[in-house]
Amino acid sequence: MTVIMARPDPTSEAPGAPSTASRGASRDFGLLASSPGAEAERRARREDPAALRALESRVAHDLACLNYPPPEWVPPRAGPDGAPVLDVLVAGGGMCGQTAAYAMRRDGLHRVRTIDARGEGHEGPWATFARMEMLRSPKHLTGPDLGVPSLTFRAWYEARFGLEAWAALHKVWRLDWRDYLLWVRRQVGVAVDGGMRLVAVEPAPGGLVLSLAGPDGGLRHVHARKLVLALGREGSGQPRRPAFASLAADSAAAHGRVFHSMDDVDFASLAGARVGVLGVGASAFDNAGLALEHGAASVTMFARRARLPQVNKSKWTSFTGFFRGYPALPDAERVRFYAHVFDEQVPPPYESVLRCDRHPGFSLRLGEPWLDVAADARGVRVTTPAGEHPFDAVILGTGFDVNLLDRPELGALAGSVLAWGDRLAPDGSAVAEELARFPYLGDGFQLMAKDGSDARVAEALGRIHLFSWGSTLSHGAVAGDIPGLAIGATRLSGAIVRDLFVEDADRHHERLLAHDEQELRPTRWWGGGPGPGPAGSGA
Repeated sequence: MTVIMARPDPTSEAPGAPSTASRGASRDFGLLASSPGAEAERRARREDPAALRALESRVAHDLACLNYPPPEWVPPRAGPDGAPVLDVLVAGGGMCGQTAAYAMRRDGLHRVRTIDARGEGHEGPWATFARMEMLRSPKHLTGPDLGVPSLTFRAWYEARFGLEAWAALHKVWRLDWRDYLLWVRRQVGVAVDGGMRLVAVEPAPGGLVLSLAGPDGGLRHVHARKLVLALGREGSGQPRRPAFASLAADSAAAHGRVFHSMDDVDFASLAGARVGVLGVGASAFDNAGLALEHGAASVTMFARRARLPQVNKSKWTSFTGFFRGYPALPDAERVRFYAHVFDEQVPPPYESVLRCDRHPGFSLRLGEPWLDVAADARGVRVTTPAGEHPFDAVILGTGFDVNLLDRPELGALAGSVLAWGDRLAPDGSAVAEELARFPYLGDGFQLMAKDGSDARVAEALGRIHLFSWGSTLSHGAVAGDIPGLAIGATRLSGAIVRDLFVEDADRHHERLLAHDEQELRPTRWWGGGPGPGPAGSGA
């Protein structure tokens, strides 16, 4: 056991239980998740609305020079109800979903609809459960712009706050990234229908039937030829909530005391509280830091490991050669790369560690896993090999599992999805077992069916493209991390465009036969032989 900082006496009187907001509440947890210092620094900047308007004019001109958006080329289809069939439905309007929709719009797909369960500004984690002060990525990275310089974060930031502000910026503030994504979305004409949630997927002839739940709770059924699942870090499985013998999942005593790091936590209610945190990843440190900034009397973090990870191995993979070459590697080679990345684990950003270390009430207990957790009216008791620890609230900073069997949208289809464990036998290690649950995707992020699956099910799975963290073992980190996003989005769009064209080959051939644009009409050679030529030509 290693204790980095001593913590206050855990036997001190405990305040009442902290509170949690109900799921789907309209509170802006993104603002609540900002430290007072960070929010003050953000608000102190001077904005230049005129410069931003000038940039938007430049964006419009740049897009026009690129002939964006190009004409629609996919032949329309009507569903059984006579309504137009969508070419693509994108479920998830966060960073990956909107960039995928932008890439498809750039490739001439116009019947693309993007939905998100949350309202505008709350798509993705940035204003919900992300609690870092700033992104860990360097400020100069590109991705959502898809290569258009005037759409980069740098262009937006310099126009809004000035060149000196950009030069002084260390890393991207989290809520600035949210604002930037919304701005890009508006410039490229990607609309997101908020308050719409995908709840079910069913096979249909030539496509899929998708059930959507609207803000009023009513179901709507739409037909689409393709589905892109861009549901974020949790969209390939569910939050990882370790099982403890004394903690039932539906425990009333745990409500308001035991949280996962993605839950809606009212951090103001943690003032004066003793808080325990399981895990030492980025989200664990960010939740710990935020609790301390809101007045928690103490925050004690626990980790199974005896030493914090020191090197971010995944950062090494962030170059074009890896992003483009990795999917072409044999299966065993791909597993070899990511088994090492997963085994080494990702260290927390040093800014997040310093955020906690500046507080005297912070302590870190390494090499001390949680053996049991029990919650009652008095608080939470955590049992470790070193004994019992009393807390008023605990936060599980344990990340997310990848397992499509946990995704309710796929229903019975999930059981037929080919996984990496179906291709390679795990060696029994924890990392191998985790990687085995990742879906084994095709070259365009499409789900694939296990051998022996029903043909109708297999055809439906091939119409579903997973553009989230669950695609990492198949494609690399190109559907969630900023550095590879542009490559991932264009790869996805290219595959969908290819599939739609091939499927409509006969109709395109009919269009070819019907094509009759007379190129030589202005000349005397139009119509098969020399003629008088155009009027007034003198020929």
